[in-house]
Amino acid sequence: MWVYSIPTRTRFRGLIRREGILFRGEAGWGEFSPFPQYGPFDSARWLAAAEESAHRGWPSPLRNTVPVNATIPAVDPATAYAMTAASGCRTAKVKVAERVQHEAADIARVRAVRAALGTHGLLRVDANGAWDVDTALRMIKALNQFDLQYVEQPCATLAELAAVRRRTDVPIAADESVRRAEDPLRVRLADAADIVVLKVQPLGGVRAALRVADACGLPVVVSSALETSIGLSAGLALAAALPELPYACGLATLSLLEGDVVADSLVPVDGEIRLRRPVPDEDLLRRSRPLDPAVTAAWYRRMTEARPR
Repeated sequence: MWVYSIPTRTRFRGLIRREGILFRGEAGWGEFSPFPQYGPFDSARWLAAAEESAHRGWPSPLRNTVPVNATIPAVDPATAYAMTAASGCRTAKVKVAERVQHEAADIARVRAVRAALGTHGLLRVDANGAWDVDTALRMIKALNQFDLQYVEQPCATLAELAAVRRRTDVPIAADESVRRAEDPLRVRLADAADIVVLKVQPLGGVRAALRVADACGLPVVVSSALETSIGLSAGLALAAALPELPYACGLATLSLLEGDVVADSLVPVDGEIRLRRPVPDEDLLRRSRPLDPAVTAAWYRRMTEARPR
């Protein structure tokens, strides 16, 4: 087992470092990296995903490459433009609704990303459930001047998503409503969303996510949880195993980290990532080791607490 701690390039959902545990089993390497706000119950799914990766492996792929979108955090317009242009992706997802920013900042950021993509690129935004219904409707109308492909999790609850969906023509995608649910298989999205966003670790593994996709019966976008290439490889495995993949996936997130633990990082080329399973590089593992032993101890404790009793 190996604890890693890698700085983020910009603050992303409050994080300035990404941390977790990597471990090896008979099938390969797995990553356990629940976000700080996840307690033992939710973290158990993240551990199940890591153990599937390390000990069971994944279903056979149906495709060898996965189209991906650039993910643009809540940065200034000039930085957003530069990140989009440098990504090489034809689709971009822009984070909006950060608590410390005004709505005008969201509009300026999305405008900059649209300019970088050009008229033929695809643009989506993600509010992470931060808006109420009225704010969501107002902001979707304002942002749709830039031709939105869809809006991800504009509000926190399924009832709110349904209320927004009834009053806008812009498609609605559900993310937190599924992965934070006590039982994702029982979530009913028919009236609340047009698309479902699935992440392997929060759902308990590739096979568990495939079951959720089947139960939802909606088009799927596979997204990362801001992992290293070890965790991202599980997201690629899910995207490769889905019967249909109509949308670019949110798996081009390594650009948000200052480093990686593998030499053959899972980064996009011409908007796609080639399916493969890289292994950690010993030197990069050493560089990523936390300087504070307390960080390592805390992660071993989190893993222990996440194990079913």
